Amino acid sequence: MSRSMDGTALVCPRDASALTRRLEYGIEVDQCPACKGAWYEAGELALLVATVTRDEEQRRGMIEYAQRESALSCPVCGAAMRAFNYRAYNLELDGCPHEHGFWLDAGEADRVRAVMQERVQGLERSAQAEAKWAKRNRRR
Repeated sequence: MSRSMDGTALVCPRDASALTRRLEYGIEVDQCPACKGAWYEAGELALLVATVTRDEEQRRGMIEYAQRESALSCPVCGAAMRAFNYRAYNLELDGCPHEHGFWLDAGEADRVRAVMQERVQGLERSAQAEAKWAKRNRRR
């Protein structure tokens, strides 16, 4: 079980329930048994994205857009988290300003994966279009 900075067990920033360790997509996260949200420690969000693609190039890019103060507090340090749109999509996540991790509400891990699947497909379409264009230009 993860602990806050004062050594106490982590609690849900939504309802203060004690978080329990659980595997989600092969990643051990702290989940709220009541609201089903999950705390992804620093680096674990990248592991979630890696369940969609291992290609570092496809995973690159800024993930935090339109940052604003969140109503939630970090389960580790208690600081007010910042809410942001994940990769400029209509998916709001909350992150610790001290980089302890991210809070994902129920279903948001699935949405992060869907965003990355869409991104990978878009990058693959773009690469195919560039290859066709280059081939066409070589013929001329």
